[in-house]
Amino acid sequence: MRIAIGSDHAGFALKETLIVWMRDQGHDVADLGTNSADRTDYPQFGAAVGHAVADGNTDFGVAVCGSGQGICMAANKVPGVRSSVVRTEWDAQMTRSHNDANVVCFGALVTDAESAKQALEVFLTTPFEGGRHATRVDQLDEML
Repeated sequence: MRIAIGSDHAGFALKETLIVWMRDQGHDVADLGTNSADRTDYPQFGAAVGHAVADGNTDFGVAVCGSGQGICMAANKVPGVRSSVVRTEWDAQMTRSHNDANVVCFGALVTDAESAKQALEVFLTTPFEGGRHATRVDQLDEML
């Protein structure tokens, strides 16, 4: 699977950990930055991950900032992106199976690396259920 990942400075360490984990799982990972823990702003990285997914360059995206919220908002500004903040495996399962999310966002200040890896595994392996949920996802896409 091809996965784009990006973060701001607050999410840098968790991003680096997730890159190693995803590559160990056999995924092709596109690191879209940031490349250090030096202060930077999350919108550009959330948008970069969103565009990589929406443009079809990657199958999924991962975005990390301090809370997960801001970078999620940035990713969701990109048409075709359905991004969600995930803190638990249940969050990951629901956002994939019911919302067909294609970008997962983590808050490095509130989610430890092991929990993020476990939730990411669930996110990447949970299929979209379709059915009644497809109608709702279509409605989301029509809002653009």
